[in-house]
Amino acid sequence: MWLTQDKYVLGMSLLRFLSATIEFTAAVLMWKSASVEKAFKINAVLAAVGPFILTAVTAIGLAGLAGKVAPARLVLILAGVALIFAGLSR
Repeated sequence: MWLTQDKYVLGMSLLRFLSATIEFTAAVLMWKSASVEKAFKINAVLAAVGPFILTAVTAIGLAGLAGKVAPARLVLILAGVALIFAGLSR
């Protein structure tokens, strides 16, 4: 099953597994620290990792769709991603 799966889907899912592992590890570290200050610092690191994972998974997905989706639809997808980041920026 793993060998026949689309390489783009595999890459996207592996990045999400990495993200989940980082999130779970951070949760355990927060719990073990028993300190609001330390937990807040750990959360700040997660805030930096999250957008990177989102961007990387989106880029892999777009690379996989590049030959399968009409260029106009690809522009719409890119615009949607740009709007997500615009909405999240301060």
